[in-house]
Amino acid sequence: MSATESLVRLIGSVSLLLWGLYMVRTGVTRAFGSQLHNIVGRAVSNRFSAFLSGVIVTLIVQSSTATALIIASFASRGVIVLVAALAVMLGADVGTTLVAQVLSFDLSLLPYILFAAGLIMRGKNRSGKTRQIGRSTIGLGLMLLALSLIVRTSDPLRESAILTEVFAALSNEPLIAILLMALLTWLAHSSLAIVLLVMSFTTAGVVSVDLALVMVLGANLGGTIPPIMATLTEGALARRVTLGNATFKVIGILIVLPLLTVYADYIDHLGADPARMVVNFHTAFNVGLAVLFVPLVSIFARLWERVIGDSNGQVDEEQPRYLDENSISTPVLGLACASREVVRMAESVDKMLRGVSTCLEHDDLSGVEELIEMDDRIDTLYSEIKDYVTRISRLEIDPEESDRVVEILMFATNLEHMGDIIENLLGALVRRTKRDISFSKQGQEELLELNARLVSNLTLAIGIFMSGDEKMARRLIKDKAKVNKLQAEFVASHLERLREGQVQSVATSSLHMDILRDQRRIHSHITAVAYPLLERAGKLRKSRLKS
Repeated sequence: MSATESLVRLIGSVSLLLWGLYMVRTGVTRAFGSQLHNIVGRAVSNRFSAFLSGVIVTLIVQSSTATALIIASFASRGVIVLVAALAVMLGADVGTTLVAQVLSFDLSLLPYILFAAGLIMRGKNRSGKTRQIGRSTIGLGLMLLALSLIVRTSDPLRESAILTEVFAALSNEPLIAILLMALLTWLAHSSLAIVLLVMSFTTAGVVSVDLALVMVLGANLGGTIPPIMATLTEGALARRVTLGNATFKVIGILIVLPLLTVYADYIDHLGADPARMVVNFHTAFNVGLAVLFVPLVSIFARLWERVIGDSNGQVDEEQPRYLDENSISTPVLGLACASREVVRMAESVDKMLRGVSTCLEHDDLSGVEELIEMDDRIDTLYSEIKDYVTRISRLEIDPEESDRVVEILMFATNLEHMGDIIENLLGALVRRTKRDISFSKQGQEELLELNARLVSNLTLAIGIFMSGDEKMARRLIKDKAKVNKLQAEFVASHLERLREGQVQSVATSSLHMDILRDQRRIHSHITAVAYPLLERAGKLRKSRLKS
Protein backbone atom coordinates (compact mmCIF):
# COMPACT_ATOMS: atom_id res chain seq x y z
CA MET A 1 0.00 0.00 0.00
CA SER A 2 1.45 3.36 -1.05
CA ALA A 3 1.77 6.29 1.32
CA THR A 4 -0.83 8.23 -0.71
CA GLU A 5 -3.34 5.39 -0.46
CA SER A 6 -2.65 5.09 3.26
CA LEU A 7 -3.25 8.81 3.71
CA VAL A 8 -6.60 8.62 1.85
CA ARG A 9 -7.66 5.67 4.00
CA LEU A 10 -6.55 7.53 7.11
CA ILE A 11 -8.60 10.62 6.23
CA GLY A 12 -11.62 8.40 5.63
CA SER A 13 -11.12 6.59 8.94
CA VAL A 14 -10.81 9.86 10.85
CA SER A 15 -13.97 11.14 9.13
CA LEU A 16 -15.76 7.96 10.23
CA LEU A 17 -14.54 8.54 13.79
CA LEU A 18 -15.89 12.11 13.79
CA TRP A 19 -19.21 11.02 12.29
CA GLY A 20 -19.60 8.28 14.90
CA LEU A 21 -18.90 10.79 17.66
CA TYR A 22 -21.51 13.14 16.15
CA MET A 23 -24.10 10.34 16.06
CA VAL A 24 -23.45 9.46 19.71
CA ARG A 25 -23.70 13.08 20.84
CA THR A 26 -26.85 13.96 18.89
CA GLY A 27 -28.58 10.68 19.71
CA VAL A 28 -27.99 11.04 23.44
CA THR A 29 -28.93 14.73 23.59
CA ARG A 30 -32.12 14.15 21.60
CA ALA A 31 -33.10 11.24 23.84
CA PHE A 32 -32.09 12.70 27.20
CA GLY A 33 -31.64 16.42 26.53
CA SER A 34 -34.00 17.68 29.22
CA GLN A 35 -32.60 15.25 31.81
CA LEU A 36 -29.05 16.43 31.03
CA HIS A 37 -30.11 20.03 31.55
CA ASN A 38 -31.78 19.06 34.82
CA ILE A 39 -28.60 17.34 36.06
CA VAL A 40 -26.62 20.51 35.50
CA GLY A 41 -29.37 22.85 36.64
CA ARG A 42 -29.87 21.10 39.98
CA ALA A 43 -26.21 20.49 40.82
CA VAL A 44 -25.10 24.09 41.23
CA SER A 45 -25.41 24.42 44.99
CA ASN A 46 -21.62 24.21 45.39
CA ARG A 47 -18.55 23.87 43.19
CA PHE A 48 -17.99 20.19 43.99
CA SER A 49 -21.47 19.02 43.02
CA ALA A 50 -21.21 21.21 39.92
CA PHE A 51 -17.88 19.52 39.07
CA LEU A 52 -19.50 16.09 39.43
CA SER A 53 -22.43 17.07 37.21
CA GLY A 54 -19.96 18.12 34.50
CA VAL A 55 -18.31 14.68 34.68
CA ILE A 56 -21.64 12.86 34.43
CA VAL A 57 -23.07 14.89 31.56
CA THR A 58 -19.88 14.62 29.50
CA LEU A 59 -19.68 10.87 30.09
CA ILE A 60 -23.15 10.64 28.57
CA VAL A 61 -22.78 12.99 25.59
CA GLN A 62 -19.07 12.15 25.03
CA SER A 63 -18.28 15.76 24.22
CA SER A 64 -16.94 18.44 26.53
CA THR A 65 -17.74 20.96 23.77
CA ALA A 66 -21.44 20.08 23.99
CA THR A 67 -21.33 20.45 27.78
CA ALA A 68 -19.55 23.80 27.41
CA LEU A 69 -22.28 25.12 25.12
CA ILE A 70 -24.99 24.00 27.56
CA ILE A 71 -23.22 25.72 30.46
CA ALA A 72 -22.53 28.88 28.47
CA SER A 73 -26.20 29.02 27.53
CA PHE A 74 -27.18 28.64 31.21
CA ALA A 75 -24.71 31.33 32.27
CA SER A 76 -25.89 33.81 29.63
CA ARG A 77 -29.43 33.53 31.03
CA GLY A 78 -28.40 33.80 34.66
CA VAL A 79 -29.44 30.21 35.43
CA ILE A 80 -26.00 29.28 36.81
CA VAL A 81 -23.41 31.47 38.52
CA LEU A 82 -19.91 31.76 37.09
CA VAL A 83 -18.22 29.89 39.97
CA ALA A 84 -20.43 26.81 39.44
CA ALA A 85 -20.13 27.09 35.65
CA LEU A 86 -16.33 26.98 35.78
CA ALA A 87 -16.48 23.97 38.11
CA VAL A 88 -18.81 22.19 35.68
CA MET A 89 -16.33 22.85 32.87
CA LEU A 90 -13.49 21.29 34.88
CA GLY A 91 -15.73 18.26 35.43
CA ALA A 92 -16.53 18.11 31.71
CA ASP A 93 -12.84 17.93 30.87
CA VAL A 94 -12.35 15.02 33.27
CA GLY A 95 -15.46 13.32 31.85
CA THR A 96 -14.14 13.32 28.30
CA THR A 97 -10.87 11.71 29.48
CA LEU A 98 -12.84 8.85 31.05
CA VAL A 99 -14.55 8.27 27.71
CA ALA A 100 -11.10 8.10 26.09
CA GLN A 101 -10.05 5.55 28.72
CA VAL A 102 -12.95 3.24 27.82
CA LEU A 103 -12.38 3.56 24.08
CA SER A 104 -8.66 2.83 24.41
CA PHE A 105 -9.22 -0.84 25.29
CA ASP A 106 -9.20 -3.60 22.70
CA LEU A 107 -12.89 -4.04 21.86
CA SER A 108 -12.54 -5.64 18.42
CA LEU A 109 -15.83 -7.58 18.47
CA LEU A 110 -17.93 -4.92 20.15
CA PRO A 111 -18.54 -2.69 17.06
CA TYR A 112 -20.42 -5.46 15.26
CA ILE A 113 -22.55 -6.18 18.32
CA LEU A 114 -23.34 -2.48 18.63
CA PHE A 115 -24.31 -2.24 14.95
CA ALA A 116 -26.78 -5.10 15.32
CA ALA A 117 -28.24 -3.74 18.56
CA GLY A 118 -28.52 -0.24 17.13
CA LEU A 119 -30.28 -1.47 14.01
CA ILE A 120 -32.84 -3.32 16.13
CA MET A 121 -33.49 -0.22 18.24
CA ARG A 122 -33.93 1.86 15.09
CA GLY A 123 -36.90 -0.29 13.98
CA LYS A 124 -40.03 1.40 12.62
CA ASN A 125 -42.23 0.54 15.59
CA ARG A 126 -39.78 1.85 18.20
CA SER A 127 -40.40 5.00 20.20
CA GLY A 128 -38.49 8.16 19.39
CA LYS A 129 -36.28 7.84 22.45
CA THR A 130 -35.40 4.22 21.65
CA ARG A 131 -34.54 5.18 18.09
CA GLN A 132 -32.22 7.92 19.33
CA ILE A 133 -30.50 5.47 21.70
CA GLY A 134 -30.10 3.17 18.70
CA ARG A 135 -28.51 6.04 16.81
CA SER A 136 -26.01 6.53 19.64
CA THR A 137 -25.29 2.80 19.74
CA ILE A 138 -24.49 2.70 16.02
CA GLY A 139 -22.36 5.83 16.44
CA LEU A 140 -20.35 4.19 19.22
CA GLY A 141 -19.82 1.16 16.99
CA LEU A 142 -18.57 3.42 14.19
CA MET A 143 -16.11 5.08 16.58
CA LEU A 144 -14.64 1.74 17.68
CA LEU A 145 -14.46 0.50 14.09
CA ALA A 146 -12.80 3.75 12.98
CA LEU A 147 -10.15 3.43 15.71
CA SER A 148 -9.22 -0.06 14.56
CA LEU A 149 -9.07 1.16 10.95
CA ILE A 150 -6.83 4.07 11.94
CA VAL A 151 -4.37 1.72 13.67
CA ARG A 152 -4.27 -0.62 10.66
CA THR A 153 -4.00 2.23 8.17
CA SER A 154 -1.24 3.91 10.17
CA ASP A 155 1.14 0.93 9.95
CA PRO A 156 2.43 1.74 6.43
CA LEU A 157 2.93 5.38 7.42
CA ARG A 158 5.90 4.34 9.52
CA GLU A 159 7.71 3.72 6.23
CA SER A 160 7.11 7.30 5.03
CA ALA A 161 10.32 9.29 5.17
CA ILE A 162 8.45 12.59 4.90
CA LEU A 163 6.21 11.89 7.92
CA THR A 164 9.20 10.66 9.88
CA GLU A 165 10.99 13.94 9.24
CA VAL A 166 7.89 16.00 10.04
CA PHE A 167 7.28 14.28 13.35
CA ALA A 168 10.96 14.43 14.23
CA ALA A 169 10.93 18.19 13.62
CA LEU A 170 7.81 18.58 15.76
CA SER A 171 9.51 16.66 18.57
CA ASN A 172 12.09 19.44 18.72
CA GLU A 173 9.45 22.22 18.56
CA PRO A 174 6.85 21.44 21.23
CA LEU A 175 5.16 24.86 21.04
CA ILE A 176 4.59 24.48 17.30
CA ALA A 177 3.31 20.94 17.88
CA ILE A 178 0.86 22.21 20.50
CA LEU A 179 -0.42 25.02 18.26
CA LEU A 180 -0.72 22.67 15.28
CA MET A 181 -2.76 20.14 17.27
CA ALA A 182 -4.88 22.94 18.72
CA LEU A 183 -5.70 24.07 15.19
CA LEU A 184 -6.51 20.51 14.12
CA THR A 185 -8.75 20.05 17.18
CA TRP A 186 -10.56 23.28 16.41
CA LEU A 187 -11.23 22.08 12.85
CA ALA A 188 -12.43 18.69 14.11
CA HIS A 189 -14.50 20.27 16.93
CA SER A 190 -13.57 17.34 19.17
CA SER A 191 -10.61 16.96 21.50
CA LEU A 192 -11.73 13.38 22.21
CA ALA A 193 -11.40 12.41 18.54
CA ILE A 194 -7.95 13.99 18.25
CA VAL A 195 -6.69 12.31 21.43
CA LEU A 196 -7.91 8.96 20.11
CA LEU A 197 -6.20 9.69 16.79
CA VAL A 198 -2.92 10.46 18.59
CA MET A 199 -3.35 7.26 20.60
CA SER A 200 -3.78 5.26 17.37
CA PHE A 201 -0.69 6.85 15.81
CA THR A 202 1.33 6.04 18.92
CA THR A 203 0.10 2.45 18.92
CA ALA A 204 1.14 2.08 15.26
CA GLY A 205 4.56 3.56 16.02
CA VAL A 206 4.07 6.56 13.75
CA VAL A 207 4.44 9.03 16.62
CA SER A 208 6.81 8.72 19.57
CA VAL A 209 5.38 8.73 23.08
CA ASP A 210 7.09 12.03 23.98
CA LEU A 211 5.60 13.78 20.94
CA ALA A 212 2.21 12.15 21.60
CA LEU A 213 2.09 13.72 25.07
CA VAL A 214 2.82 17.14 23.57
CA MET A 215 0.05 16.54 21.01
CA VAL A 216 -2.37 15.68 23.82
CA LEU A 217 -1.65 19.06 25.38
CA GLY A 218 -2.42 20.70 22.03
CA ALA A 219 -5.68 18.77 21.75
CA ASN A 220 -6.69 19.96 25.21
CA LEU A 221 -5.96 23.56 24.24
CA GLY A 222 -7.79 23.23 20.93
CA GLY A 223 -10.85 21.80 22.67
CA THR A 224 -11.46 25.20 24.28
CA ILE A 225 -11.62 27.06 20.95
CA PRO A 226 -15.02 25.90 19.55
CA PRO A 227 -16.94 26.99 22.69
CA ILE A 228 -15.12 30.34 22.67
CA MET A 229 -16.01 30.93 19.01
CA ALA A 230 -19.62 29.87 19.62
CA THR A 231 -20.06 32.34 22.51
CA LEU A 232 -18.39 35.42 21.00
CA THR A 233 -21.82 36.97 20.40
CA GLU A 234 -23.54 35.46 23.45
CA GLY A 235 -22.71 38.24 25.88
CA ALA A 236 -20.31 38.71 28.76
CA LEU A 237 -21.72 35.98 31.01
CA ALA A 238 -21.23 33.20 28.46
CA ARG A 239 -17.79 34.39 27.38
CA ARG A 240 -16.53 34.39 30.96
CA VAL A 241 -17.26 30.66 31.16
CA THR A 242 -15.48 29.62 27.97
CA LEU A 243 -12.51 31.96 28.39
CA GLY A 244 -12.19 31.00 32.05
CA ASN A 245 -11.95 27.33 31.09
CA ALA A 246 -9.34 28.19 28.44
CA THR A 247 -7.33 29.94 31.16
CA PHE A 248 -7.18 26.72 33.18
CA LYS A 249 -5.84 24.85 30.13
CA VAL A 250 -3.20 27.46 29.30
CA ILE A 251 -1.92 27.59 32.89
CA GLY A 252 -1.88 23.79 33.03
CA ILE A 253 0.13 23.53 29.81
CA LEU A 254 2.63 26.13 31.02
CA ILE A 255 3.13 24.12 34.21
CA VAL A 256 3.32 20.68 32.61
CA LEU A 257 5.32 21.36 29.43
CA PRO A 258 8.71 22.04 31.11
CA LEU A 259 8.29 18.91 33.25
CA LEU A 260 6.99 16.64 30.49
CA THR A 261 9.93 14.22 30.66
CA VAL A 262 9.35 13.70 34.39
CA TYR A 263 5.66 13.12 33.80
CA ALA A 264 6.40 10.67 30.98
CA ASP A 265 8.64 8.58 33.28
CA TYR A 266 5.99 8.59 36.01
CA ILE A 267 3.15 7.61 33.66
CA ASP A 268 5.32 4.86 32.23
CA HIS A 269 4.98 3.11 35.60
CA LEU A 270 1.20 3.12 35.21
CA GLY A 271 1.37 1.21 31.92
CA ALA A 272 4.09 0.63 29.36
CA ASP A 273 1.64 0.22 26.47
CA PRO A 274 1.87 3.38 24.30
CA ALA A 275 -1.92 3.72 24.00
CA ARG A 276 -2.33 3.48 27.76
CA MET A 277 0.41 6.07 28.30
CA VAL A 278 -1.35 8.57 26.04
CA VAL A 279 -4.82 8.26 27.60
CA ASN A 280 -3.38 8.05 31.12
CA PHE A 281 -1.53 11.31 30.55
CA HIS A 282 -4.70 12.87 29.13
CA THR A 283 -6.61 11.82 32.25
CA ALA A 284 -3.83 12.83 34.65
CA PHE A 285 -3.56 16.28 33.07
CA ASN A 286 -7.27 17.06 33.44
CA VAL A 287 -7.60 15.51 36.88
CA GLY A 288 -4.62 17.61 37.94
CA LEU A 289 -6.34 20.74 36.62
CA ALA A 290 -9.46 19.85 38.58
CA VAL A 291 -7.51 19.28 41.81
CA LEU A 292 -5.67 22.56 41.35
CA PHE A 293 -8.47 24.84 40.17
CA VAL A 294 -11.78 23.61 41.67
CA PRO A 295 -10.86 25.16 45.05
CA LEU A 296 -9.80 28.35 43.22
CA VAL A 297 -12.74 28.85 40.82
CA SER A 298 -14.11 31.76 42.85
CA ILE A 299 -10.82 33.65 42.37
CA PHE A 300 -10.86 33.09 38.61
CA ALA A 301 -14.56 33.99 38.49
CA ARG A 302 -13.80 37.39 40.04
CA LEU A 303 -10.85 37.82 37.68
CA TRP A 304 -12.93 37.27 34.54
CA GLU A 305 -15.76 39.43 35.90
CA ARG A 306 -13.25 42.26 36.01
CA VAL A 307 -11.69 41.46 32.64
CA ILE A 308 -15.05 41.11 30.89
CA GLY A 309 -17.34 43.67 32.47
CA ASP A 310 -21.09 43.74 32.09
CA SER A 311 -22.28 45.24 28.86
CA ASN A 312 -23.24 48.88 29.22
CA GLY A 313 -25.28 48.85 26.03
CA GLN A 314 -29.03 48.60 26.04
CA VAL A 315 -30.46 45.16 25.40
CA ASP A 316 -32.51 45.04 22.21
CA GLU A 317 -35.89 44.01 23.56
CA GLU A 318 -37.24 43.40 20.08
CA GLN A 319 -34.80 40.57 19.43
CA PRO A 320 -35.19 36.99 20.71
CA ARG A 321 -33.50 36.25 23.99
CA TYR A 322 -33.97 32.50 24.45
CA LEU A 323 -33.82 31.01 20.93
CA ASP A 324 -30.52 29.18 21.34
CA GLU A 325 -29.20 28.03 17.95
CA ASN A 326 -27.13 25.30 19.62
CA SER A 327 -30.30 23.67 20.97
CA ILE A 328 -32.06 23.21 17.62
CA SER A 329 -30.37 19.85 17.02
CA THR A 330 -31.89 18.64 20.31
CA PRO A 331 -35.67 19.06 19.80
CA VAL A 332 -36.62 18.76 23.46
CA LEU A 333 -34.22 21.58 24.35
CA GLY A 334 -35.08 23.69 21.33
CA LEU A 335 -38.79 23.49 22.10
CA ALA A 336 -38.10 24.50 25.70
CA CYS A 337 -36.20 27.55 24.40
CA ALA A 338 -39.06 28.40 22.04
CA SER A 339 -41.58 28.06 24.88
CA ARG A 340 -39.64 30.55 27.00
CA GLU A 341 -39.57 33.00 24.11
CA VAL A 342 -43.33 32.61 23.62
CA VAL A 343 -43.85 33.42 27.30
CA ARG A 344 -41.74 36.56 26.80
CA MET A 345 -44.00 37.40 23.87
CA ALA A 346 -47.05 36.84 26.08
CA GLU A 347 -45.62 39.19 28.71
CA SER A 348 -45.54 41.96 26.10
CA VAL A 349 -49.19 41.29 25.24
CA ASP A 350 -49.98 41.39 28.95
CA LYS A 351 -48.34 44.83 29.27
CA MET A 352 -50.36 46.11 26.33
CA LEU A 353 -53.57 44.74 27.78
CA ARG A 354 -52.90 46.33 31.16
CA GLY A 355 -52.17 49.57 29.30
CA VAL A 356 -55.74 49.47 27.95
CA SER A 357 -57.06 49.51 31.51
CA THR A 358 -54.84 52.51 32.31
CA CYS A 359 -56.16 54.42 29.29
CA LEU A 360 -59.77 53.58 30.15
CA GLU A 361 -59.43 54.59 33.79
CA HIS A 362 -57.17 57.64 33.76
CA ASP A 363 -56.98 58.92 30.17
CA ASP A 364 -53.20 58.67 30.66
CA LEU A 365 -51.45 58.85 27.28
CA SER A 366 -47.87 59.13 28.57
CA GLY A 367 -46.99 55.51 27.85
CA VAL A 368 -49.39 54.72 25.02
CA GLU A 369 -46.91 55.23 22.19
CA GLU A 370 -44.50 52.79 23.82
CA LEU A 371 -47.32 50.26 24.21
CA ILE A 372 -48.35 50.64 20.58
CA GLU A 373 -44.74 50.17 19.44
CA MET A 374 -44.62 47.00 21.55
CA ASP A 375 -46.69 45.32 18.84
CA ASP A 376 -43.65 45.55 16.56
CA ARG A 377 -41.68 43.56 19.14
CA ILE A 378 -44.44 40.96 19.26
CA ASP A 379 -44.44 40.68 15.46
CA THR A 380 -40.64 40.25 15.39
CA LEU A 381 -40.66 37.60 18.09
CA TYR A 382 -43.49 35.76 16.35
CA SER A 383 -41.56 35.64 13.09
CA GLU A 384 -38.37 34.42 14.82
CA ILE A 385 -40.22 31.81 16.90
CA LYS A 386 -42.05 30.49 13.85
CA ASP A 387 -38.80 30.11 11.91
CA TYR A 388 -37.01 28.50 14.88
CA VAL A 389 -39.77 25.96 15.59
CA THR A 390 -40.19 25.15 11.90
CA ARG A 391 -36.52 24.18 11.69
CA ILE A 392 -36.96 21.92 14.71
CA SER A 393 -40.02 20.28 13.12
CA ARG A 394 -37.89 19.17 10.16
CA LEU A 395 -35.83 16.94 12.47
CA GLU A 396 -36.73 13.46 13.62
CA ILE A 397 -39.09 14.21 16.52
CA ASP A 398 -41.47 12.25 18.74
CA PRO A 399 -45.27 12.57 18.47
CA GLU A 400 -45.22 14.44 21.81
CA GLU A 401 -42.67 16.89 20.43
CA SER A 402 -44.73 17.25 17.26
CA ASP A 403 -47.76 18.15 19.41
CA ARG A 404 -45.65 20.70 21.26
CA VAL A 405 -44.60 22.29 17.96
CA VAL A 406 -48.29 22.79 17.12
CA GLU A 407 -49.03 24.21 20.58
CA ILE A 408 -46.16 26.70 20.35
CA LEU A 409 -47.12 27.88 16.89
CA MET A 410 -50.82 28.17 17.79
CA PHE A 411 -50.24 30.12 20.99
CA ALA A 412 -47.67 32.40 19.31
CA THR A 413 -50.10 33.03 16.44
CA ASN A 414 -52.91 33.90 18.84
CA LEU A 415 -50.62 36.24 20.76
CA GLU A 416 -49.63 37.97 17.53
CA HIS A 417 -53.31 38.47 16.65
CA MET A 418 -53.99 39.81 20.15
CA GLY A 419 -51.16 42.31 19.75
CA ASP A 420 -52.67 43.60 16.51
CA ILE A 421 -56.14 43.97 18.08
CA ILE A 422 -54.81 45.74 21.18
CA GLU A 423 -52.70 48.08 19.01
CA ASN A 424 -55.83 49.19 17.13
CA LEU A 425 -57.77 49.46 20.38
CA LEU A 426 -55.12 51.69 21.96
CA GLY A 427 -55.07 53.87 18.86
CA ALA A 428 -58.84 54.32 19.11
CA LEU A 429 -58.56 55.30 22.79
CA VAL A 430 -55.93 57.90 21.91
CA ARG A 431 -58.22 59.40 19.29
CA ARG A 432 -61.09 59.43 21.80
CA THR A 433 -58.99 61.36 24.34
CA LYS A 434 -57.88 63.88 21.73
CA ARG A 435 -61.53 64.48 20.80
CA ASP A 436 -62.20 65.12 24.53
CA ILE A 437 -65.11 62.69 24.86
CA SER A 438 -65.61 60.36 27.79
CA PHE A 439 -67.44 57.13 28.51
CA SER A 440 -70.31 57.15 30.97
CA LYS A 441 -69.30 56.09 34.44
CA GLN A 442 -71.21 52.81 34.18
CA GLY A 443 -69.84 52.13 30.68
CA GLN A 444 -66.28 52.79 31.85
CA GLU A 445 -66.70 50.39 34.78
CA GLU A 446 -68.03 47.67 32.47
CA LEU A 447 -65.12 47.99 30.06
CA LEU A 448 -62.63 47.95 32.94
CA GLU A 449 -64.25 44.87 34.47
CA LEU A 450 -64.14 42.99 31.20
CA ASN A 451 -60.52 44.00 30.58
CA ALA A 452 -59.55 42.83 34.07
CA ARG A 453 -61.03 39.43 33.24
CA LEU A 454 -58.89 39.32 30.09
CA VAL A 455 -55.71 40.13 32.01
CA SER A 456 -56.50 37.44 34.58
CA ASN A 457 -57.25 34.80 31.97
CA LEU A 458 -54.15 35.64 29.93
CA THR A 459 -52.07 34.85 33.03
CA LEU A 460 -53.99 31.58 33.33
CA ALA A 461 -53.38 30.82 29.65
CA ILE A 462 -49.61 31.31 30.07
CA GLY A 463 -49.67 28.87 32.97
CA ILE A 464 -51.57 26.32 30.86
CA PHE A 465 -49.13 26.71 27.99
CA MET A 466 -46.11 26.04 30.21
CA SER A 467 -47.57 23.37 32.51
CA GLY A 468 -50.12 21.56 30.35
CA ASP A 469 -52.41 21.42 33.39
CA GLU A 470 -55.78 19.93 32.40
CA LYS A 471 -57.69 21.41 35.35
CA MET A 472 -56.50 24.90 34.50
CA ALA A 473 -57.50 24.35 30.88
CA ARG A 474 -61.04 23.29 31.90
CA ARG A 475 -61.30 26.34 34.14
CA LEU A 476 -60.30 28.63 31.27
CA ILE A 477 -62.85 27.12 28.87
CA LYS A 478 -65.61 27.42 31.49
CA ASP A 479 -64.69 31.05 32.03
CA LYS A 480 -65.01 31.71 28.30
CA ALA A 481 -68.77 31.18 28.50
CA LYS A 482 -68.95 33.50 31.51
CA VAL A 483 -67.00 36.24 29.74
CA ASN A 484 -69.15 35.91 26.61
CA LYS A 485 -72.30 36.19 28.73
CA LEU A 486 -70.85 39.19 30.56
CA GLN A 487 -69.98 40.85 27.26
CA ALA A 488 -73.53 40.31 25.99
CA GLU A 489 -74.90 41.86 29.18
CA PHE A 490 -72.69 44.90 28.74
CA VAL A 491 -73.83 45.30 25.13
CA ALA A 492 -77.46 45.24 26.32
CA SER A 493 -76.65 47.70 29.11
CA HIS A 494 -75.05 50.11 26.64
CA LEU A 495 -78.06 49.91 24.33
CA GLU A 496 -80.31 50.66 27.26
CA ARG A 497 -78.32 53.82 28.02
CA LEU A 498 -78.68 54.83 24.38
CA ARG A 499 -82.46 54.44 24.61
CA GLU A 500 -82.39 56.63 27.69
CA GLY A 501 -80.50 59.26 25.68
CA GLN A 502 -77.43 59.54 27.91
CA VAL A 503 -75.16 62.08 26.22
CA GLN A 504 -71.84 60.33 26.98
CA SER A 505 -73.15 56.97 25.78
CA VAL A 506 -74.39 58.49 22.52
CA ALA A 507 -71.04 60.26 21.92
CA THR A 508 -68.96 57.13 22.51
CA SER A 509 -71.38 54.50 21.20
CA SER A 510 -69.39 53.38 18.17
CA LEU A 511 -66.10 53.22 20.10
CA HIS A 512 -67.78 51.51 23.05
CA MET A 513 -69.22 48.74 20.85
CA ASP A 514 -65.88 48.31 19.04
CA ILE A 515 -64.05 47.86 22.34
CA LEU A 516 -66.56 45.26 23.54
CA ARG A 517 -66.20 43.41 20.25
CA ASP A 518 -62.40 43.54 20.41
CA GLN A 519 -62.38 42.35 24.01
CA ARG A 520 -64.42 39.31 23.01
CA ARG A 521 -62.06 38.59 20.12
CA ILE A 522 -59.05 38.89 22.44
CA HIS A 523 -60.60 36.48 24.90
CA SER A 524 -61.23 33.95 22.13
CA HIS A 525 -57.53 34.04 21.28
CA ILE A 526 -56.65 33.64 24.96
CA THR A 527 -58.82 30.57 25.48
CA ALA A 528 -57.57 28.89 22.28
CA VAL A 529 -54.52 27.63 24.21
CA ALA A 530 -56.71 25.19 26.17
CA TYR A 531 -58.35 23.38 23.25
CA PRO A 532 -55.41 21.23 21.98
CA LEU A 533 -54.73 20.04 25.53
CA LEU A 534 -58.34 19.09 26.23
CA GLU A 535 -58.76 17.54 22.80
CA ARG A 536 -55.84 15.16 23.37
CA ALA A 537 -57.29 14.29 26.77
CA GLY A 538 -60.65 13.47 25.14
CA LYS A 539 -62.45 16.16 27.15
CA LEU A 540 -64.08 17.96 24.21
CA ARG A 541 -67.26 17.15 22.34
CA LYS A 542 -66.88 16.56 18.63
CA SER A 543 -69.64 19.03 17.79
CA ARG A 544 -71.95 21.49 19.53
CA LEU A 545 -74.64 20.96 16.87
CA LYS A 546 -77.78 19.06 17.79
CA SER A 547 -78.35 15.78 16.02
